[in-house]
Amino acid sequence: MSNISNDQQPPDLTAEGILRGERVVFTGTLASMTHRQGSELVAAHGGEWVANVTQQTTLMVIGEEGWPLEANGQISVKLEQAHQLRERGQSLRLLSESEWLQALGLEPPSQRQKQLYTPAMLSQILKLSVHEIRRWERLGLIRAVKRVFRLPYFDFQEVSEARRLSELVAGGVPADQIAEGLKRLQSIRSMQRPLDQLQILAADHRLLYRDDAGLVDSLTGQRLLEFEVTPVEDAEPCVATVPLPIRQRTPRTAADWRSEGCQFVDDGELAEAVNSFRQALQLEPDDATTHSHLAETLYRLGNREGAIERYYAAIELDDEFIEAWTQLGCVLAESEQYDTAIVAFDRALLTHPEYPDAHFHLAEVLHSRGRTAESEPHWEAYLAFDQYGPWAETARQRLGRVIEE
Repeated sequence: MSNISNDQQPPDLTAEGILRGERVVFTGTLASMTHRQGSELVAAHGGEWVANVTQQTTLMVIGEEGWPLEANGQISVKLEQAHQLRERGQSLRLLSESEWLQALGLEPPSQRQKQLYTPAMLSQILKLSVHEIRRWERLGLIRAVKRVFRLPYFDFQEVSEARRLSELVAGGVPADQIAEGLKRLQSIRSMQRPLDQLQILAADHRLLYRDDAGLVDSLTGQRLLEFEVTPVEDAEPCVATVPLPIRQRTPRTAADWRSEGCQFVDDGELAEAVNSFRQALQLEPDDATTHSHLAETLYRLGNREGAIERYYAAIELDDEFIEAWTQLGCVLAESEQYDTAIVAFDRALLTHPEYPDAHFHLAEVLHSRGRTAESEPHWEAYLAFDQYGPWAETARQRLGRVIEE
C-alpha cells in the first residue's frame, strides 16, 4: 500500500519505545504477520494494541493482504469509523503496513508483494484454478508482469485483488456499490487498477454472441442493438463500458475457433471446446498454443493418452514451450511413466533453469521414486521463489524443516 493521505505527517517511530502512548488498531489482513503477532510488536515498542476503533485510538495500520473491503463491497467498519473520527477532528493517523514496519526499522512485507508468481503457484496460494487465472488474463483482468518464453509471471497483489473483486461480483454485490467502496479507499492508496478490474468484471458478467443478424444476449436470447454495448459518455466509471466478450456463432478463422474453444472451456462445455480446437488446428496445424489448449481440455475430460499426444505435438512445434513440457511431465507422472516424466521436467529446466513449477514437480517425482538426495536441490530451488504457499510448506516438510510461528 502506498500514498497514505494524512492531515499530519506520520510520526517518527524510530526511537526505542516510540509507540509509548500510542493506541494502535489494525484493519485488513496483515501480509507480514498475524494480528496477534502485530499486537506483540506494538507492546514491544511501548504502545497499546486495541481491538476496536475508539475516541482514544491514535494510530491505524492498514494491512496489505488485499484490501479491507467487506462482503457488501464497502470498506471495513474500522476504517469507516476512523474516517468519521478524523472528520470530527480526532488526531488519528493512518499508516500502511509497509510504512509502519519501515518506521519501526523493520523489513516491510515486500517479498510477497513484489515477488512474481506463475499461474500454478497462484492457483495453490489463492485457491483458484489455473484455468481461471488464464481466463482472467485473456479478459485483461490481470496482466503478466513478464514472460519467460510463453510462461507468464503475475504480481501477487493484483491477482489477489482480482479474486476479491470476483468474489464480490459473483456474490451479487452491485458494481456501483463496490466502486463506492473502492473510491472511499482512494484516500489511503491509489485504487485505479481495481476500478479498471471491476469494469472488466462487470462486462464479463454479461456474455454476448454475434450471429449474421447482430448481437444476442446468451443468457436471455434477446437480440440487442449495437448501441447497447457502445460506451456512454455520462456512464459511471464502474459501469461496463468496455467491449463485452463476444462469441462468434460461425467462426471462420483459426483465431475465431481458438477463441470459441476457450469460451467453451470457460463455460465448462469441454466436448464442444475440443471440437473448436480441432477446427482451429485444421486451419493452423502448426500452432503450438492450440495443441496445448486441446491437451489441457482432453486431460480435463479424463483422456490422458490424448493429452500426452497433444502436449508432444506442442513441444515438437516449439521445443521451448516450457509449460507444455511441465504439463507433459505431470500427466506422464500420473500415468506412472516416471522416467519419461523426469526427462520432460529436465527439459523444461534446461530452457528456464529458474522455473519454480518444474523444480517442484521434478522434486515430487524424484521423492516418490525414493531418490531423496536428488530431490533436495529442487526443493531448495523452489523455496528460493516461494516461502508462503502450500507448495512451499510441502518443500519444507520434505526437507525436514519446521518454521517457527
